[in-house]
Amino acid sequence: MEEFFEAGEPGHFKAFADSTRQRIVSLLYERAATGKQLAGALGVSPGTVGHHLRVLEEAGLIRVVRTRRVRAMTEKYFGNTYRRVTFTGRNFSWREELPEVEPFFQLRQAMDEYDQSALSERVPADSMLPASVLTHARVPASEAERFVAKIVKLAEEFEVDPVPGERVYAFAAAVFRTNLPELSEAPDTSVEEE
Repeated sequence: MEEFFEAGEPGHFKAFADSTRQRIVSLLYERAATGKQLAGALGVSPGTVGHHLRVLEEAGLIRVVRTRRVRAMTEKYFGNTYRRVTFTGRNFSWREELPEVEPFFQLRQAMDEYDQSALSERVPADSMLPASVLTHARVPASEAERFVAKIVKLAEEFEVDPVPGERVYAFAAAVFRTNLPELSEAPDTSVEEE
């Protein structure tokens, strides 16, 4: 498995924007699996998984890592092609080439994966989980780009080899241009306020 891939083509986004395919890639991060094993884990039919595996394989995001003969058939084990995929939409126009794909589909995936049952559990006083932060900064694009590089490094730090039997935690982050309005010019501060 290669370490890193920057997905920037429309086909990469189309292949990965489906929630079932996102879950398949997440499971294959843990270990290689057959279509039948993936279907059982996801609770969907093997035919459905087969379709999603073909789409991911054609996009180059997964590959067959080994085969095994079972009676008269060949069983294929699929694995991820890359350890981490970063999606950047800088090579095309979203509206023209991907009108059906939500640009921040990974944030939607993060929300879909959030374990709602955790809401009924008492969180220890010294725990910081779950955690989320939303902040805004009026900065030049170059500063936002610099911050994205820091986020990628932080994601690399968070990513470790899976520990069997432990829960899966997720790290999601995004830097994007907002539609927040701008205040009119600042008031004259040379006049003393009461």
